[in-house]
Amino acid sequence: MAVRLVVTFKALPGKGADYAKAFASVIKDVVQKDKGCMQYELFRSMDDPDTLVLLERWADQATLDAHAAANRARGPSPTAQFRSGNAVLEQYETP
Repeated sequence: MAVRLVVTFKALPGKGADYAKAFASVIKDVVQKDKGCMQYELFRSMDDPDTLVLLERWADQATLDAHAAANRARGPSPTAQFRSGNAVLEQYETP
């Protein structure tokens, strides 16, 4: 069963574009290396450019778990310097 994640990030004021630019390398790395990744795309809000949403879709929970482990091994996020607060993560499954 496929798993969908919707992750909302808040960038520091005026840093949404910098956040998105820094995250581009993460997207490339995940798409190329993490098996079971069906979607990994970042979007910036048109109403608030400092709000970003990452849409992820994974083939199943096992591939999502492997991705989470790989993320921990990748080290510090290149977006950390632009982030304001904690991300909000919502997880859904395909019925």
